[in-house]
Amino acid sequence: MPTIIEVAALAGVSTATVSRVLSRPEQVSEDTRRHVLAVVRSSGYAPNVAARSLRTLRAAKILLTVPDISNTFFASVIRGAEEAARDAGYSVVVGDTRHDPEVEDQYADMLSRREVDGLIFLGHRLPASLAALLVRKGAAAPIVNGCEYSPDLGVPSVHIDNAAAGAEAIEHLIGLGHRTIGVITGPEASPISRDRLAGAVAAAERHGLRDALHIGIGDYAAGSAFEQTRRLVALGVTAIFCFSDEMAMGALGAIDESGLSCPADISVVGFDDLPLARYFRPPLTTIAQPKGMIGRRAVDLLVDILRGVDSPCRQVTLRHELVIRHSTAAPALT
Repeated sequence: MPTIIEVAALAGVSTATVSRVLSRPEQVSEDTRRHVLAVVRSSGYAPNVAARSLRTLRAAKILLTVPDISNTFFASVIRGAEEAARDAGYSVVVGDTRHDPEVEDQYADMLSRREVDGLIFLGHRLPASLAALLVRKGAAAPIVNGCEYSPDLGVPSVHIDNAAAGAEAIEHLIGLGHRTIGVITGPEASPISRDRLAGAVAAAERHGLRDALHIGIGDYAAGSAFEQTRRLVALGVTAIFCFSDEMAMGALGAIDESGLSCPADISVVGFDDLPLARYFRPPLTTIAQPKGMIGRRAVDLLVDILRGVDSPCRQVTLRHELVIRHSTAAPALT
């Protein structure tokens, strides 16, 4: 493994510059930073993080907690976060909270004990044990929320406009001619679920179709949507909007079990644009989220806080996209 001296020679810069790129990249020009990082990666150089931590009193670690690590959506967010953290000189510790507040607090205690330098949480609850830290430090508290935006939390956040995305999905179905539409939401406690539903309802109301919107509560998993779709099929819906691609997969299974087909009998729209969505049968129309970018921008916000960048509590809204594939079509003529 090369030394920092060898990396500096390969990059044509001083060892001090290499050190600054890895520990204080804001002090180096962007061109130099990119060049040095490319040499670091190609050479296989690994800085002595433990020694650096002793010198700077930093753990050089970021804690990232997810509510359900088995959910494929979070894998892309984690990957984006790890890429950005590595470039900033941090490693990422991932915690699976399983929607359990006690587990969330257990992980959050790592921040209180300084085992990690900062926390990115992808759920909708701020761990209760960090409330005092947030009151004490305000915008300087090294805590960032990703995916589930709630202004009441009082921490920086990276997310999409979920209300606008929900409205766009319903507008697409109405534009195709659907007038009896099922909606399978996430948990009622989830802010993003509430926002997506608010957007869907608002779109239906604009077309005078609020009463034709049939709502079922799911949990983002395929099984919950399978059961809800059975009920919606009995109500005669011609389209279903699911608040996750995993639930859309469950909906497709229930439609098939009912002896119907998608999209000939019932159209389906998902949410997230998971890597497998294009390989569903039929390929899934869905709302695409910039999953990797959510992770990267969340790390950027956190690193700014850790480096003392003076800025207000920032809310970053990223763009979503309606990806139209073959699971949606005009309703069959009756």
